[in-house]
Amino acid sequence: MIQFENLTKRFRTPGGFKYVARNINCTFPSNVSVGLLGRNGAGKSTLMQMIGGRMQPTSGRIITKGSVSWPVGFSGSFSRDMTGAQNTRFIARVYGIDTQSLMDFVEEFAELGHHFHVPFRTYSSGMKSRLAFGVSIGIPFDTYLVDEVTSVGDANFKSKSALYFRDRLRNAGAVVVTHSMAQIRALCDAGAVLEDGNLTYYPNVEDAIAHHEVNLGAVTA
Repeated sequence: MIQFENLTKRFRTPGGFKYVARNINCTFPSNVSVGLLGRNGAGKSTLMQMIGGRMQPTSGRIITKGSVSWPVGFSGSFSRDMTGAQNTRFIARVYGIDTQSLMDFVEEFAELGHHFHVPFRTYSSGMKSRLAFGVSIGIPFDTYLVDEVTSVGDANFKSKSALYFRDRLRNAGAVVVTHSMAQIRALCDAGAVLEDGNLTYYPNVEDAIAHHEVNLGAVTA
């Protein structure tokens, strides 16, 4: 469960304050995948950062029940000088899960071969994404944050990634940000539309998509 209580977030700009959230009161239920929709610049990524605890609101608060992931596939917190294996082991200890089990899962899933045991700084962007995605879904969170993540690799690897992630969502919820309505439909049950600092939640994802398309001018309001 993610609950927004009187949530406000604003930034000072040369033209005045820009609001990402205006006194939002809303609840995302537990074990529900929510597609977070909004036009470019609406503040979707900012709202995701606040949910994940990486950014503080101007006022109000966000209450979360259960564990919340970092953005799936995000590798920005990995140590450049540690190997992929060492980074994986460190994260396992931080989250209190079985180290060897996560190591075995990520090594097989990421398909890095011997690079799993070389420094992270030597990785290509694709290798970094594979490791980060593997670690993200290797840990059983109650809610996964997905911000414009795209799996890398060939068709088989992409298919495997989608299969593993959907399997996680059998027993977890998610908040998903993507410009692909096909991905929203594939991953999400419900939707929420962020527009001018206001957040509207829809239990049916198709209703959220329809609202979003109206905002984009894709259909006549």
